[in-house]
Amino acid sequence: MDSNYKLYDHVASASRIKEYLTGAQGNYEEVDTLPDRDKLTFTNGFYANCSAIFVDIRGSSQLPTHYKRPRLARIYRAYISELVAIFNGSVLTREVNIAGDAAWAVVNTPSKPNIDAVFAMGYMANSMTKLMNYHMKKANYEVPIKIGVGMSYGRALMVKAGYSGSGINDVVYMGDVVNEAAKLANHGNSQWNIPALVASEDFHYNLNKDNQAFFKKDHSRGCYTADVVHTGMEDWFQANCT
Repeated sequence: MDSNYKLYDHVASASRIKEYLTGAQGNYEEVDTLPDRDKLTFTNGFYANCSAIFVDIRGSSQLPTHYKRPRLARIYRAYISELVAIFNGSVLTREVNIAGDAAWAVVNTPSKPNIDAVFAMGYMANSMTKLMNYHMKKANYEVPIKIGVGMSYGRALMVKAGYSGSGINDVVYMGDVVNEAAKLANHGNSQWNIPALVASEDFHYNLNKDNQAFFKKDHSRGCYTADVVHTGMEDWFQANCT
């Protein structure tokens, strides 16, 4: 959200706070899929089942010790660019967000095959990272990147939040689904024997049987982990990058 200066008025602020906390409850609809953001006002919202995918660079706080800022910026630009391209490549994607060195998406998944499509985003991100590390090595970037990919399924409340009348606002997804995906991403590649892809129990349960078979249960954390790549991307990599 870009700033557009307007002097803060504490009296008007008190009025806004009171209205938000004690005013009309608004209209919060139960829907099958999350709608376009232009359907939102400051007084409504939408509940729906959906999926979230969150991708984070592991050990990103250590990268500045290996790379000076111009090279570090190139890494982040390449990585974020291609994650956004993967998320944006599905008609099911409702929202794409960038948060520091992480990118995440909220995806409409009203039917089980839609959840398999979110899993496909996850293993495409895994393959993209392999390709990026190949090009980094060729360009003399000494330290490769690792990612954690968290995938979850659950309910979310979609609301518009911001400063009414200012033009500064954004869509907020309330519920455990995005937070859970972020926590799962933090688990991916966190140790040498933990693969990049991590799914919640509900997400794994709703995958088709073939996709479920790629995962192993992590009993200590109550999730499922997998190391899967995109077949077409892997074939292209083997033909062009080895």
